[in-house]
Amino acid sequence: MEHITLLIGIVIVTALVFDFTNGFHDTANAMATTISTGALGPRVAVAMSAVLNLVGAFLSVEVAKTISGGIIDEGSGIQPEVIFAGLVGAILWNLVTWLAGLPSSSSHALFGGLIGATVVSVGMDGVNGDAIVMKVLIPAVAAPVVAGIATVAATRLTYRLAHNRAAEDTAKGYRAGQIASAALVSLAHGTNDAQKTMGVITLALVTGGVIAPDADPPMWVIVSAGLAIALGTYLGGWRIIRTMGKGITDIQPPQGFAAQTGAATVILASSHIGFALSTTQVCSGAVMGAGVGRKGGVVRWSTAGRMVAAWALTLPAAGLVAAAAALLADQGNGGIAAVAVLAVVGCGVIWVLSRRKPVDATNVNEPGADSAEPVGVVTAAVRSVAPPPAGKNTSASSDGTGGTDAADASKNTSDSTSTGDASSESAPTPATAGSRSTS
Repeated sequence: MEHITLLIGIVIVTALVFDFTNGFHDTANAMATTISTGALGPRVAVAMSAVLNLVGAFLSVEVAKTISGGIIDEGSGIQPEVIFAGLVGAILWNLVTWLAGLPSSSSHALFGGLIGATVVSVGMDGVNGDAIVMKVLIPAVAAPVVAGIATVAATRLTYRLAHNRAAEDTAKGYRAGQIASAALVSLAHGTNDAQKTMGVITLALVTGGVIAPDADPPMWVIVSAGLAIALGTYLGGWRIIRTMGKGITDIQPPQGFAAQTGAATVILASSHIGFALSTTQVCSGAVMGAGVGRKGGVVRWSTAGRMVAAWALTLPAAGLVAAAAALLADQGNGGIAAVAVLAVVGCGVIWVLSRRKPVDATNVNEPGADSAEPVGVVTAAVRSVAPPPAGKNTSASSDGTGGTDAADASKNTSDSTSTGDASSESAPTPATAGSRSTS
């Protein structure tokens, strides 16, 4: 480490700041459904997720190799300031989407930032197009679809296996299953997302001549990246947790268990083969699949639409910010300093805006703006295909919302948050699931 220059040191610190934002931005991936159903208190959930993110960082380096030597050509002449500019673009996009409560992809923000800065600085030759298509774009489209389909099947199977069991017989089992599956997602997140920062730091060390090309991340890089993402995870991205747990669909314990298990399987498989996919997109797709998989349950498609729009904008938006930062950073030390100052100011403004309507562990399970979505064409179509069971009194629903849904459904005015089948398929829900909103 004695050969690390001041600029490379700045890049390393900035990369760890990105890793920190990645942690609190993606806490919802593992813990949103567990918190929303009351299987774990908010603080306990994020603490467990933080520890397992740290452990996961040590399990593999395949994704780190994809970042450091796959997407960006190490021999194209890129300099550390290019990586710095790319990280600034990724950090600012992460914070903007966090402020909006949108579970966008931190991974794609990083990819977009690196690509935008590289194209401006050295041209298209600095980007490995084949690697982007095969290891970023194709997984970005396929992974949430695969996770969603798998979760639809898992949700239906889960309800079918337990439909004759009383709630008290299944409550403890589903709670334990949710905790175990959430732990698996956290571990998988560490094996995938923590490695992306490892890859960026390794790329900076290679461009600065500190280590040889194609080298594995040094141990101190692995440790520092794991600690940064764990700390961010522990602080909790409560805004995104609310959206993921309450804004997409009303999750019950069987659905949460199915969604987390399906997502963890996809993430771990991709980490093993080196696909740097978006864990956010995988987990969001799984939550949508859980909503569709429950008979009579529907997804809040307007929220899902905003999420998909954010996914589509992430690569180009982060790329444009990074490209502007790269143009300024290329002007020399003064330009690099200006980029750093502007980045700090931007982060400060976003933080101040977030304090107007704070979301934390005490109110994360309270309904947000997405809880009163009017019935739309998609919702009506889904209900016509899979209507709620008739003749059942859902007021006894164990999640505490069934009576309202039944009353609304009888008037044909319920919004798309209605789960509708709280009679037979919500029976396994713990009696206290809806009441555990704080740790």
